[in-house]
Amino acid sequence: MELPLPLSIVLIVSGLWSLIVWPPFLRRVFKDPRSRDLHGAATRFLKVHFMLVSTSMILGAATLVIGFRTLAA
Repeated sequence: MELPLPLSIVLIVSGLWSLIVWPPFLRRVFKDPRSRDLHGAATRFLKVHFMLVSTSMILGAATLVIGFRTLAA
């Protein structure tokens, strides 16, 4: 796939952004008292946020790979 250099850079920056920003957010979610119930089991709050972060990081990694592959083409 061929893309102009500026678009490839946007993809790379976007992918890096996702991989840098989401892990600290997830750490805060794990520390949040709403993440566990009284018995220590994961709550919906934790499950929803974990899925949100996981999906965003997977898409971020894919975006990063696509950005680098467009540079190599």
